[in-house]
Amino acid sequence: MFSNDTFDLKSLDDIFNRMLDTIMSSKDDIFIISEQSRRSFEDMQKELEIVRKQISIVIDDGDALEKSTQLAKQRLVLVSKAFDNYTEEQVREAYETAHDFQVKLSVIRTQEKQLRDKRDDLERRLRGLLDTIERADHIVNQVNVVLNYLTSDLRNVGLALEQAKMKQDFGIRIIAAQEEERKRLSREIHDGPAQMLANVLMRTDLIDRTYREKGIEKALAEIADLKKTVRNALSEVRRIIYDLRPMALDDLGIIPTLKKYLSTVTEYNPGVEIHFQSRSTEKRIPSNYEVSIFRLVQECVTNAMKHGKCKDIWVKLEWLKDAVNIVVKDDGIGFDPQVVKDHSFGILGMKERIEILNGTITITSEINRGTTVLFKIPLEVE
Repeated sequence: MFSNDTFDLKSLDDIFNRMLDTIMSSKDDIFIISEQSRRSFEDMQKELEIVRKQISIVIDDGDALEKSTQLAKQRLVLVSKAFDNYTEEQVREAYETAHDFQVKLSVIRTQEKQLRDKRDDLERRLRGLLDTIERADHIVNQVNVVLNYLTSDLRNVGLALEQAKMKQDFGIRIIAAQEEERKRLSREIHDGPAQMLANVLMRTDLIDRTYREKGIEKALAEIADLKKTVRNALSEVRRIIYDLRPMALDDLGIIPTLKKYLSTVTEYNPGVEIHFQSRSTEKRIPSNYEVSIFRLVQECVTNAMKHGKCKDIWVKLEWLKDAVNIVVKDDGIGFDPQVVKDHSFGILGMKERIEILNGTITITSEINRGTTVLFKIPLEVE
């Protein structure tokens, strides 16, 4: 622990900024690796498709050549049995023809084996590249979570530490939040896009086999079904990216971003209805205020659906001259505030956000009577 005499906020800021620079540099390096692997994956897929087509052609040529070889052998046997009925030239021609076909067949079978070996090697390398891409994307997403938390929630950590006299559990809470977010994101990626991409990889082999065994129509049907899986994976990735940090927050402001977020939540959670209202004229406020408001509403809505088992949620913002009031209410099962007051990390996290903004939070809840959370955040009047 630092004592009040030795605690240096400037040194803490320097350490914090160096840490951010290091994380950003590492993220860029990982992203470059991911993009290079992705390009190699695409190039290798194209090469694999070419090899597969070559194998199909070689197999057809080999089958045709094998038939010709058999006919040439039969011709040679016939000539050999009736040697006296054929000229020396005809005998030699029959022998040379059979020999040429046999050599060509051997060459083309060797070529087929080489192509098959190349195909198997490409497929193994593709699986390795896909694993590298998944791991790189997973690490980038983890880094993004940490950066998002650091840049959006810890810029005022110096002031918070001064005001709170270096709360002993502050660092522990930060680490716990980061680890919990990493686990959550890891589960979402593993259970969602990663599984879907693995399924896509397996389905490509199935399509190739379907094309060879059942024809183009069946293969096209499999491709159409595969496109649905890819679209679902893309939708899931976009949802995860949106959860990390909505880009619209910086461009459009808090109200359009909340509307989009709540609409997305409703779309992904059938049976839950969210009612949104913004009173008076919306105003653009500093970025740290908008991020905090968004995270507060997000935490309340998540808790209402996850723990409250609600059917309806009401989100209301009221813009005053020098403050903004936020109310999040649900009709869920509620809880006893006295029981969870000192044990809920979510509530502690919301209180710390509010304290940084010099705001207030009021939580009202009863068993089977729902929950209401009221935030009042003062705004800087210019």
